[in-house]
Amino acid sequence: MASDTAAEHIKQLQAEIAQLKRENANLTALNRRAEEKLFAALDGNGLCLWEQHIPSGNLTIFNMRWGELLGFSREELAAHIDSWKSKLHPEDKEWVIKAFEDHVSGKADYYQVVHRMLHKDGSITWVSDRGRIVERLPDGTPLRMMGSHIDITQEKRYELDLSLLAHSDPLTNLMNRQAIAKAFDESLQLGIHGALLFIDLDGFKSLNDHYGHKFGDSLLMHVAHTLVSHSGEQAKIARLGGDEFVILLPSSETESLAMLAQSLLDVYRQKFLLEGCEVEIGLSIGIDIFGDGDSFAESCDRADAAMYRVKHQGKNGYCFYLQVNDL
Repeated sequence: MASDTAAEHIKQLQAEIAQLKRENANLTALNRRAEEKLFAALDGNGLCLWEQHIPSGNLTIFNMRWGELLGFSREELAAHIDSWKSKLHPEDKEWVIKAFEDHVSGKADYYQVVHRMLHKDGSITWVSDRGRIVERLPDGTPLRMMGSHIDITQEKRYELDLSLLAHSDPLTNLMNRQAIAKAFDESLQLGIHGALLFIDLDGFKSLNDHYGHKFGDSLLMHVAHTLVSHSGEQAKIARLGGDEFVILLPSSETESLAMLAQSLLDVYRQKFLLEGCEVEIGLSIGIDIFGDGDSFAESCDRADAAMYRVKHQGKNGYCFYLQVNDL
């Protein structure tokens, strides 16, 4: 009788164990599917989930291989906080590490930064990084920190491209009116006086009408390249629109300004070939010397007036604004 009871008890325990195994298998499967869904969502957003064991500095990346974001293998880059620090962009390294350590030391409630890292191929990777302490020792010492790390390089490039478009001429890549006006104001704020050259092309309209807008665009890019190559590193050059350009220089020496204007005129003194066509074009250049109290609009108007004096005198030359008043 006792043996029957023991056998029944063993049978019942075996059934319970089998049930527990089935339940454990189901829970394991559910957990695995939940992890797959989570990691798929994270990977789809370029986001990785990380954990740091603070005392050792060891790092764990849960949903992608360590170093993958920067093009490294596990063998090339140890999963450690020091490896992460070594790949921070030199210009960002100090303040990013400080932000991280401020959270670990309790000075900040969480760690959250947007910064640059160095990719294996030498390019820059922009990341949005955040995390917080999730476990402490009984004495309050930080033990584990968890966070997320997302690659935002494409978004950052798009943001930078938009900024560039807002301040540059899309055809020539020179500065636009807004950007050159800002540069003018900044020069005066720094106490720098200088000159503004206003340049209008002679004969552009007829060439553009005859050969078409594509040819006209090529001619404008040719002139833009000429201005950049002749004006020096300190010059800031803009296309205001159409066939009008300006050069901002931190110099008020009339002799050097006259030499620059003449060198630009000399480039187009002879006919030249562009896209298989023989081109003849000239430049009318007005020069204004500005100082304290001037605005970009005022200086530009004066240089424009000097440029029109050149137009009235036969084109393809230069004139200082003071000479306009003297005539």
